[in-house]
This record gives sequence, structure tokens and C-alpha cells, in this order.
Amino acid sequence: MCAEFINLTPENLGAEHLCCIIRSKKPHPGVEAKRRWLAGRLREGHIFRKLNAKVTVFVEYAPLEMAWVPVIGDNYIYLYCLWVNGGEKGKGYGKALMESCIADAREQGKSGICMLGAAKQKAWLSDQAFAKKFGFEAVDTTENGYELMALSFDGTTPKFASNAKRMEIESKELTVYYDFQCPFVYQSVERLQEYCAENAVPVSFRPVDTLEKAKALPCVFNNWAVFYGGKFQTVNLLDGAGVKRMIK
Repeated sequence: MCAEFINLTPENLGAEHLCCIIRSKKPHPGVEAKRRWLAGRLREGHIFRKLNAKVTVFVEYAPLEMAWVPVIGDNYIYLYCLWVNGGEKGKGYGKALMESCIADAREQGKSGICMLGAAKQKAWLSDQAFAKKFGFEAVDTTENGYELMALSFDGTTPKFASNAKRMEIESKELTVYYDFQCPFVYQSVERLQEYCAENAVPVSFRPVDTLEKAKALPCVFNNWAVFYGGKFQTVNLLDGAGVKRMIK
């Protein structure tokens, strides 16, 4: 396979598309929010590697110590997202991106790579069956079926922070934790705010805007997490129909 991949850098961040939501002219608020988020992360070792074309083919990862997730471990890489969409599937791009992530981790002398998964594949999480083909396996779990998947190079393993396994908060109203690592989050927040206002659903939005807040979250998290009735519900982005089902 002959393909050119490029990494986003502080120098090209403003000009390159971000794969998930591709716009050629009109600015997209979610994409611009993601650019601002990335601007602070790239200098921390965050990698956004993509096919050099206007398609959805990319991988995104960061040193675990700097990753905005309640996962802890020494010398690991955290894999946020690996996505190949539409007509680009089946061309070997996913394999090439995963292999480049693994090679990068080894070159940096890392102990391994980890990612969020689940006993049953969930939307908005990278394909764990695909990851297992490269040797990823579950190394920690939560009571409600989420898993920390890891590919260990040296026998060590990361784990969920103890606070991530609480899965409870004091507030009983609909509560959403979010950051702008995913460009779809911006519009999801707007639409959820609108639905809750129109339907008199009490809701609290809690932006996760620092690394410290992310590491201290009371649940698993990849950029979004929902609570209702004081109990953790999902890491899936939520719309009005999902809220209606949840509060029923």
C-alpha cells in the first residue's frame, strides 16, 4: 500500500482538516473547538496522524500521563481514537495507522499502549476486535462492563484510576461531563441544551477543561460521560431521543 500520512503540528494545525468533520470553506464550531483543544495538547506529545487527503482516516494518541482520561500507569501511550470511514475501509489504512502507533511507542521506549473498550463494543469507541488482532487485551474492568485494553511490551499494565470506578455522583439530575477532544461534542452539547430547555429537563453540563479534572473524573471517559439519577449511564454522545429513553 502506497499512502502518505502526515502529523498535525503547531505550524499546520490551522490549515489542515481534522478528518471527523470535513469542511472546505465554512468554519465548523466543533472543528474550531477541537483545533483550540489540540493547540494546547500538541506540545505535550499528543499525536494526530492522518491520511493526506480529505477523508476520515486518522489515529490520535498521547502519553498516558498527559491523556485527558481517568487512567493511570507508567510510561504508556493512550489511544483516543483510530477511525477509517466510508469508502476508505478495506484499503489497509487502519492496519497502517495502528502499526505506526505501535512503532512510535516502541521507538519512544514506552511500556505499551492502552485504550478504552467494553465487554460489548460500544459506539464512539475504537474497534476493540481490531485492536485485539494486534495483541491488545483487557487488563482492568468496571462493574458495568467497560474495559481498559492494553498492549504491553514489558509485562506492566495500566489501570483505571480508583475514582473512575465510582460511577456515582451526588446530583440526581441529568449530568454531562465533556471536553472538546472530539469535534462532534460541541454540537451535541448545543442540541442537548436545546432539547432539555424545550422539555423542562433539568441538566448540568460540566466541562472537563484541565488534565487534573480529567484524571479525577468519577467514571470512565474518552471525551464524554453521562449520569442520571446519580448513576453513570454512558460514554456515548446523547441526543433528545436518548434523553427521553433514559428518563423514562
